[in-house]
Amino acid sequence: MVWLPDPSERISVPAVASTPVCDLTLWLTVIAALTLSPGIYEVAYFCGLGGSGMALLTPDLWAPFPSYPTIYFFVSHGLVVITLLTLTGSRFAWPRRGSLWRAFGVLNAYAAAIAVFDAVFKTNYMYLCEKPGSASLLDYFGPWPAYGFVADCFALAVFWLLWLPVRRMKVHPPRDS
Repeated sequence: MVWLPDPSERISVPAVASTPVCDLTLWLTVIAALTLSPGIYEVAYFCGLGGSGMALLTPDLWAPFPSYPTIYFFVSHGLVVITLLTLTGSRFAWPRRGSLWRAFGVLNAYAAAIAVFDAVFKTNYMYLCEKPGSASLLDYFGPWPAYGFVADCFALAVFWLLWLPVRRMKVHPPRDS
C-alpha cells in the first residue's frame, strides 16, 4: 500500500514507503481474516485496534480532503478496525491467554527495527525521532526522548484495555451440519 510521489521528483526508499506500522497492521489484518491464524490475528488485534483507533482519533494528514491519500488513510484505518471487530465479535478469532504480551513484544521489536531504519535513512517513522507536526497524544507525553517511553507505557495500557472485553470470551467451535 504505497502512495508514490510525482515521477519527476527524486525517489528514495523512505519517500515511497508509507507509515510502517499502519501498513503492517493492514496486511496482518488481511492475512488474519483470510487464514484465521491466531498469532497473526493477535498482533493485528492489539496493534491494529490500538494504532488505527488512535490514528482515526488524531490523524496526521499531509494532503487535503478529498485527495487520494486522505481518503486512503480513513478507509484503510477504518477497515482495519471494522475487520478486527468483526473477527472478534463473530468469534472467528480471539486473543488467547498471553497474547497481550506477545503483541507488545512484537510491537517493541518492530519499533527497534524501525529506529535503526530511521537512523540510517534519516526518517521519522513511528515518530521515534520527533513528534508529528499536527496535534497528537504525543504532545502530552513530554519532550524527546522521554515521550518514547511514555508512549510505550500508553500502548501497554491501550493493549490492556483491549484485552478486558475479550479476556473471558468463551469460544465454541463451529458445529458440523
